[in-house]
Amino acid sequence: MEKLFDVIGLGELLIDFTLNGKSNQGNNLFEACPGGAPCNVLSILQKLGKKTAFIGKVGDDQFGKLLKETIEEVGIDSTHLMMDKDIPTTLAFVHTFPDGDRDFTFYRKPGADMMLRKEEISEEAIASSKIFHFGTLSMTDDCAREATWKAIKAAKDNDVIISLDPNLRPPLWSSLDFAKEQMLEAMEVCDILKISDNEIQFVTGEEDYDKGIEIIRKKFNTKLVCLTLGKDGSRAYYKDLRVEVPGFYQPNVVDTTGAGDTFCGCVLSYVIEHGLDNLTEENLKEMLTFANAGASLITTKKGAIRSMPEKAMIEELIEK
Repeated sequence: MEKLFDVIGLGELLIDFTLNGKSNQGNNLFEACPGGAPCNVLSILQKLGKKTAFIGKVGDDQFGKLLKETIEEVGIDSTHLMMDKDIPTTLAFVHTFPDGDRDFTFYRKPGADMMLRKEEISEEAIASSKIFHFGTLSMTDDCAREATWKAIKAAKDNDVIISLDPNLRPPLWSSLDFAKEQMLEAMEVCDILKISDNEIQFVTGEEDYDKGIEIIRKKFNTKLVCLTLGKDGSRAYYKDLRVEVPGFYQPNVVDTTGAGDTFCGCVLSYVIEHGLDNLTEENLKEMLTFANAGASLITTKKGAIRSMPEKAMIEELIEK
């Protein structure tokens, strides 16, 4: 089948409310930033010249309409974005600490993204993509979980590369045991796994990152695993290679929201250009360097979807 899209993503699309100073009366002001991990990934891919599409659901409300307009504005195909007339768009309030770390408060009981139904999944759209990308927030509840597994099956049946970013958000799961179970089931089917340092410790119980990754790779035979280490950079594990590249120091961090998604999108862009079968150590270093630089730049702005760096900006940072 002809590949119309480089990457099709499925999952949550929501509003991240981030603190943006105080009013004259001394009240906190919040900025409504369009977000949601899968669309953040698709957004950086668009900036890197790739063709993307999104499958998900938002409320048929002012926030849902804003989100639809936003992804269309950045070039993401919204044909498979559904609007729910009964359930509102999911909202997240992001509190950023002085060190750039974050805490989330979600308004999602329920939220429209949880209401995506398996009947709304276009197998044809997935088959016409090179990569299918998803996270595990679409697996917290029955309805969207069934839809996600239908999409995964469509990707498998059509030899579409499957990419996963677990994106652990503990408040959204009924229990952490259930979260771990779903994350491991998702890892079983992916070809590319992007995972953070705290997530690998969570799913394997191993403090040592390398040992944790080894457990996952032996169990699931994942082709490419990328481990993010925050400001310290990242590692790639591929065949018998382990490559580590330091991060880019950013003195003016504003908001780390979307840094991991930017990294992930840069990795997927590299895989689209170079394939997944014959990567060398040099390839992996080049891939991680570019992804680390992209992730570093996003932290200098608020929000994610509208804040993705241009390719030229990433290359300029690497040259410096």
